[in-house]
Amino acid sequence: MTTTAPGGPVAAELPFFVYGTLLRGEPNHDLFLRGRTAGERPAVLPRALLYDGPGYPYAIEGHGRVHGTLLVAAPGVYGELLGLLDHLEEFLGPGHPRNLYERVTREVELPGEADAGDGADAGDGAGESVRAWVYLAAAAVTRSLRTGGVLIPGGRWTTGRTPGGS
Repeated sequence: MTTTAPGGPVAAELPFFVYGTLLRGEPNHDLFLRGRTAGERPAVLPRALLYDGPGYPYAIEGHGRVHGTLLVAAPGVYGELLGLLDHLEEFLGPGHPRNLYERVTREVELPGEADAGDGADAGDGAGESVRAWVYLAAAAVTRSLRTGGVLIPGGRWTTGRTPGGS
């Protein structure tokens, strides 16, 4: 697991994998991402489970898949975007006891063309894999979710609207 303190040096400008309120059409997408991304692609985080939270989801390590989007920062705004996302996700530094999420690096799968639109898991692995920053639930939150959390079947979070709706 690789983490970096907020504002600290980053070895590489990795893309970000998002799976909740930062998705297109969700409340934080425009607030935090508008004008700050150069690209957004559907992606899947393997070996993870998605849990419902108080208005936002939590991903934790597990035997499942979480669906989301891979974001590439626009030129010249990587540091700003990293700081904004760390603040939003309440990431104070690696292992900090008040973290809501930990920012870690993980391999994220980009579905192949045949997989991109059907939402099915058939054919998974046909696309490429990319290393990206992912915000996973911090240790205390993960323990709570494992004992009493509400698992989101299929690993796909929406705020209750019809996907693709307004």
